[in-house]
Amino acid sequence: MRPGLAIGIVLAGVALAAALTSLVWTPYDVTELVISQKLQAPSALHWLGTDHFGRDIAAMLMVGARTSLAVALVAVGIGMGIGVPLGLLAASKPGWADELTMRGNDLIFAFPSLVIAILITAVFGPSAVNAIIAIGIFNIPVFARVTRGGALSLWTLDYIRSAQVAGKGRARISLEHILPNIANLLIVQGTIQFSLGILAEAGLSYVGLGAQPPLPSWGRMLAEAQTMVTLAPHVAIFPGLAIVATVLGLNLLGDGLRDALDPRLRHAR
Repeated sequence: MRPGLAIGIVLAGVALAAALTSLVWTPYDVTELVISQKLQAPSALHWLGTDHFGRDIAAMLMVGARTSLAVALVAVGIGMGIGVPLGLLAASKPGWADELTMRGNDLIFAFPSLVIAILITAVFGPSAVNAIIAIGIFNIPVFARVTRGGALSLWTLDYIRSAQVAGKGRARISLEHILPNIANLLIVQGTIQFSLGILAEAGLSYVGLGAQPPLPSWGRMLAEAQTMVTLAPHVAIFPGLAIVATVLGLNLLGDGLRDALDPRLRHAR
């Protein structure tokens, strides 16, 4: 196993383990305010210290991991569930379907994704659900383009032409032959979009348009800690490290999966 892939698995696994553990256990109740214990440094009682409301930072990071991973995962699912069929349709019908799909993608790509996501959540109200919808919308053209590009390279191959001669329709060929052979591309792109989704959720929460209190979020933890960096730096350091480590792990995981799943790269090694 390549070192980058191993590091990615460990970092992403830690975030996933924290999120799953928070479903059944956290060191403290994240909704409990203990003002008398605010801004305490890391100790045996509070492993990562407490914030300005006396809440345990370790517990908040665990629940925040669940929030960030859930938002990013559902958003990627939306993008993949809509974008992949659109990409397969565009590749199988090079005429009007291809033009309509690609021009729609160009229209979405013409605007900064985070700015439009902020606009959507500002119009419909700040919440985790609206953040999922906003992030998911911008995953659709990404998966559509990746799917279309991978599918177009396969439609000219001999075994696809043999399937056409055998009487299989384009939809059946797309499902039985095209999709399985571009699954590696989609998996790698999925990990990349997953990491970008975590960043987008943190950005939206940072400006108050993501998950709302009392549900913890890494981005909102950073926003609340920005005025206390000199007084209690640990309040900002640990959420920042959580975001960096998780995104880095997912990116390394995506690169490692690309190297492992691409037969040309395996042959080169």
